[in-house]
Order: sequence, then C-alpha cells, then structure tokens
Amino acid sequence: MMSLLELFVSVDDFCQGFLPVWEQKLLEDGSKQRRRAGQLRVSEVMTIIIYFHQSHYRNFKAYYTEHVCQHWRGEFPKLVSYERFVILMPSVLGPLSAYLTSLYGHCHGISFLDSTALQVCDNHRIHNHKVMAGLAERGKGSMGWFYGFKLHLVINECGELLTCQITPGNVDDRTPVPTLGKHLFGKLIADRGYVSQPLFELLLNTFGIQLITKLKKNMKNRLLPWMDKLLLRKRAIIESVVDQLKNISQIEHTRHRSPINCFINIIAGLIAYCHQPKKPSLNLFSADLLSA
Repeated sequence: MMSLLELFVSVDDFCQGFLPVWEQKLLEDGSKQRRRAGQLRVSEVMTIIIYFHQSHYRNFKAYYTEHVCQHWRGEFPKLVSYERFVILMPSVLGPLSAYLTSLYGHCHGISFLDSTALQVCDNHRIHNHKVMAGLAERGKGSMGWFYGFKLHLVINECGELLTCQITPGNVDDRTPVPTLGKHLFGKLIADRGYVSQPLFELLLNTFGIQLITKLKKNMKNRLLPWMDKLLLRKRAIIESVVDQLKNISQIEHTRHRSPINCFINIIAGLIAYCHQPKKPSLNLFSADLLSA
C-alpha cells in the first residue's frame, strides 16, 4: 500500500500538468466562469478521497471525521468540515477520471475481459430508490437480479487495468466491447456471456483482436489451440481482480446520496487498485504465447 506522502506526490505531480490545461478549456467553452483557489487544493481533495479506499474504514464520514480530521491536521493544515468536503468532492470528478486513465497499464497481447454488477440499493427498495433514478437500471448477473450499474473492465496478464467503462445495469455485456478494444491487440479472453459471431468478426477485422470464449452448452464443439484452452482456464485472474475491487477497494456499496459522488467512489477505488503494489498475476511471457 502506498504511503500518504507517496500518494500525494503522485497525485500532485499529475495535477500540476493536467489542471492548467483542463481549467483553460473550461474557461474557453464557458463551463467555468472564473478561476478561484479553494481552501483545499484539488490534489489534496483527490488524495484524501483515494486514500479512503486504502484504509480499513468502510464509511467515508467516519474515515474523514475520525481519521483525517484527528490525525492529518499537520499534513492538511487547511482542512474543512465534513459537510464542506462533501460539497467539494464533485469538483474533482474530471481530474480523478483523467488520473485513472494515466494509471492504465500496457497491453502485451493477452487481455482478459469481464463485467461485474455494482448494486446501488437492496432489491426490496428498488421502487423507493430515488438517488440513481434515470441512471441506474435493473439487470441480471451471475448472482441474480440487481439494480444499479455494470463495470466493464479489461486487464492484462499482470493484473494491471487497461481500460474500463460504466454502463446501466441492463446493458448487454457485449455492447461496450468495441469501445474497450480500441487500444488492444492480440488475444482477448472472456466468458460465455461474450459469445457472438458478429462481435468476433468486428474485433478481428477492425482491431485485429482474437476474441476467445468458452462455448455454450447448446453450441457445437470446435477445436481450439492448446494455448487458447490454457488461457481460458486462467481467466479466473480477472475474477480475482473484481473481488479485490469490491472487498478491498470498496467500489460497491448502497449508501450513496449523490450520483456524482457514486461515480467518484468507483473511480477512486479503481485508482487505489492501480496503486496496489501486488496484483493478481499469471507471470506469463506474452511473446511466447502469441507465437504458440
């Protein structure tokens, strides 16, 4: 786990290059009318949000009031109240998203694709839930029905995040794949939910990507190279990543009171995972596998 100082240095270095360009663009297109420095710097707000996903706390308010305000006064001398900090959080959605993109790993020719449900409320409260109305949808995953979003992600054989996308819960898993595959090459390993001849041909003809999936029970058997069969057996690596994202980085919970802060929570959890020093890895040599 990164120390607070290491995390702040990484975030602040990114902000020094990104914020001037971003703020100038906001001023030019009219999204922002003036540039006024806040009590807390953007990099400080981002650091506090990201570090929550590396802490043992499961409630952000308890984390901020009991840990940040009590023990980090020296590191953040201009700390604001919890209520004020919650108001500041939406202002860092753009920088957080850009910072996550800067942490993406590199494709080595073997990638793993999967999606996971992000439930925003208990199924018994779907009809009364109003926070995500118009954004979240009811969908069905491997664990049954849920109400919320889907996180579609691609990783390499080293467990590094290559790209991701958030969609409503009722979106077919195959829909975002062409967008996710833009910067990939080689072999893309997925489960049976991605079986589709049109998708296979689209990825192969457009990006040169070979989509490899297991067959459904009602499909005819086909011969696969032994290395492809081995890669399909190693697809559990992305399920391990999803497990860490949910249980360690806490990208999923049902206590959200704002859609923007919900997405901030997801993005910050993904960033915390990217900074994790030890990730699930297969220790494969992609060049050898691609030539097999």
